[in-house]
Amino acid sequence: MDHHVLLALFHVFFVSPLLIYVGIQRASSPEWLYKALIILSIFVFAYHLFRLYTKWIKGSSSLWVNLIHILRVAPVLFIIGYYKKETTRAFFEATLLLGFAALGYNIYNLVLQLNTVTGDSN
Repeated sequence: MDHHVLLALFHVFFVSPLLIYVGIQRASSPEWLYKALIILSIFVFAYHLFRLYTKWIKGSSSLWVNLIHILRVAPVLFIIGYYKKETTRAFFEATLLLGFAALGYNIYNLVLQLNTVTGDSN
């Protein structure tokens, strides 16, 4: 299976539900989740910084994906993890926006991949 398909499935079935859950639960999230969000934010930041560098060297046009993760996703996760129940509403709303955006974008990518595999040109 193509790694883009696996990545899209990971975002549809794990990342998006996690972000939406955090956005809905807000201060009702379990304490362990805040620590997990800090760890996840550090991983997301480091991974996408590395990918940004490798894509930059190759002259890729998809640097924007990594920049979104570095400048938006990782900081929001870190702030929620750090401030825990004291996090302002705006950051929880941002996780909802990121979660639904990731869900829609990755479902769209899966549909494109399906069309490529089946040969549908529409």
